Amino acid sequence: MESIMSLAGMASAAFLAATLLPAQSEAVFVGLLAARSVDPLALFLTASLANTAGSFLNWWLGRLVARHGVDRLPTRLRPAPASLARAQAFFARFGWPSLLLSWLPLVGDPLTFVAGTLNYPAGRFIILVLLGKAGRYGALWAGWLSLA
Repeated sequence: MESIMSLAGMASAAFLAATLLPAQSEAVFVGLLAARSVDPLALFLTASLANTAGSFLNWWLGRLVARHGVDRLPTRLRPAPASLARAQAFFARFGWPSLLLSWLPLVGDPLTFVAGTLNYPAGRFIILVLLGKAGRYGALWAGWLSLA
């Protein structure tokens, strides 16, 4: 039961951390690795998939903006027009490889939103974001193993 609760906590933290809301999941991931309360592979898969799902929510919100305009979003989630334009220009310039950086703090989450506003295909989006997110958790896991 403890491992299920640990994985549920990891999934919640990872999902929330990938949305446009300020949160982080790395401390939860490393803390659960250190506690040894859950299988590390299950933890890695849970974190990677939940973090990708949170990014997919951003993509979907971006699609809503592309289809219906920014007015459909709650006021606190509406991007500043200048910020949105800069992010769209960045994505247009660097394209799909930028989605591999979706794990980066501050820029990763808005990139996933912008991909939705630019109608980037969902299947490719999920694959690229999952690779980036899994790479980050894999690096944390490897770092923890080297210290443990």
